[in-house]
Amino acid sequence: MVVSNSIKKLNISILLVSATIAHHAYADNITSSNSPSDKSSYNLFNPTPDGQMRDFCTDRPTKSNLPCTVDAGHFQYEADVFNWTYNHTGNITRNTYLYTNPTFKLGLTNRSDIEFNISPLEEVNTHDKSAHTSTDLTGAGDLYARFKYNLIGNDGGNTAITLLPYVKIPTAEPGIGNKQVEGGIIIPVSFALPQKFSLLFDPEADFFKNSSDRGYHNNYQILANISHSLFIDSVTGYAELWSDANNDPAGASTQASFDVAVSWVMQPNLQFDTGTNIGLNNKTPCLQSYAGISQRF
Repeated sequence: MVVSNSIKKLNISILLVSATIAHHAYADNITSSNSPSDKSSYNLFNPTPDGQMRDFCTDRPTKSNLPCTVDAGHFQYEADVFNWTYNHTGNITRNTYLYTNPTFKLGLTNRSDIEFNISPLEEVNTHDKSAHTSTDLTGAGDLYARFKYNLIGNDGGNTAITLLPYVKIPTAEPGIGNKQVEGGIIIPVSFALPQKFSLLFDPEADFFKNSSDRGYHNNYQILANISHSLFIDSVTGYAELWSDANNDPAGASTQASFDVAVSWVMQPNLQFDTGTNIGLNNKTPCLQSYAGISQRF
C-alpha cells in the first residue's frame, strides 16, 4: 500500500535524523558529565534525592510516549480511571471498556526505567444488527513489559531522545487478545519550540502475529504531537495526529486519528488528565474517551 510505504519511509527518516541529533548532542555534552549536576551515580539502590528529581513527566495523556524516564530509585504509576472506545462498521457496533489500565514504572538508573502495563478488567461488547446477535467478553488484558533508555535530554536541553523496546505477553483470553507474543520498539523524539511549545514524534515499528498463519508481519506507527500550557503552567493542552499501517498478509489496513487532551499537574508528583481520540477513516475506532491519573513516589 502507498500509505503504508509512506509511513514506513517517514519512520525511517525520523529515526535517521534522531540518530544524527543524538550523536552531535552527546558529543557536545560529554565534557560536562562530571559537573555538579551529574546524577549518573544514582540507581535503584541509591535513589535520586528529592531535591534533584526532574519535573514530573508521564506518558499520558494521548497515544504518545515522552522521552523521559523515572528518576533512579523512584516508583510511578500512570493509569486510566476509565477508558471507552466506540466503533461502528457496517452492521457491527463494538464498545470496549477498560476499568483502569495502569502502567507501573520503576527508575533503574538516571537514564533508564522498567515498565509494566496491564488492564485488570476489560469488557468488549459487540452487537451485529444484521444477525441480531450480541456478545460480551470480560477479562484481563495482555501484559506489556517495556524498557526505557534515554539517550539525551533527560535533565534538560532543547532535544530529547529515548529508546523504548517492548514485548507483549499474551495474558488476555481470545476475543480480548490474540494469545500471541508480540513486540516492537518506539523512539520518542521531542523538541522545544519557540513560545514554550513542545513538538513530539513517536516513530514505532512492531512485529505482530499474522491473523491467518504462524508467521509475523511488520506494523508501523507514527504520530506528531504538539503541546503548550493553557492559562497556567500546571495545565497543558495537547493536539496530535496518529497513523498506523498494519501489513498483515490476510489484509493490510491503515488507521488514523486526531487526538486532543488536557493534563493538570495538581501537585509536583500528582497529575490528572482527560482526552478524546477521533477516528479519521473507517478502519479506525470512531471515538475513544478516557480520564486518568498519574503519581510519583
